[in-house]
Amino acid sequence: MDNDTLNNTLKVPKKLRPVTLWVHPEGRVVGSIYLRTQSPHHAGSEQPLEVLNACESFLVFNRDEPAELRFYNIKSVIRIEYETTEEDEAVGNDNTNSPMHCHLQLMDGSYIDGSIRESLPPSHARLLDYLNRNDEAFIKIHMEDGLIYLINKSYINHVQVNDIGTTHTETQEAG
Repeated sequence: MDNDTLNNTLKVPKKLRPVTLWVHPEGRVVGSIYLRTQSPHHAGSEQPLEVLNACESFLVFNRDEPAELRFYNIKSVIRIEYETTEEDEAVGNDNTNSPMHCHLQLMDGSYIDGSIRESLPPSHARLLDYLNRNDEAFIKIHMEDGLIYLINKSYINHVQVNDIGTTHTETQEAG
């Protein structure tokens, strides 16, 4: 077997997904990330959150202007923004859970209002439980304008919720 045939056999099929990165200290960078056409964790394509929460130190990024391939240190990525697709809506969502609305302030001064729609186990369904998960460096926030933000938890200054009275009452009734 020659080297070209061997290299093609070992390649993992991937596709480009347009995103906007916010990187420290560079700022806004527009381009695409590479996603597997088949996720190793579920049916369908790999999701951007899977790539960010994989235990890789660098993110492969295909920058638009100037057109170049870059490798960003994952710890310097503040957030990634991209448009929601039907596949995004289908993966990881459980429509029986009500979204957790929250307001985040990031260390770069950004304020983000959105909702978390992840399917969480009943024993760890609180916002605090989601934020304190050790196995994921990034969280997924759904914005009202149809964008998804993947936010690096180490850049979150604080998170605020509006419906704390309801949450507090539910907690008291459960105890």
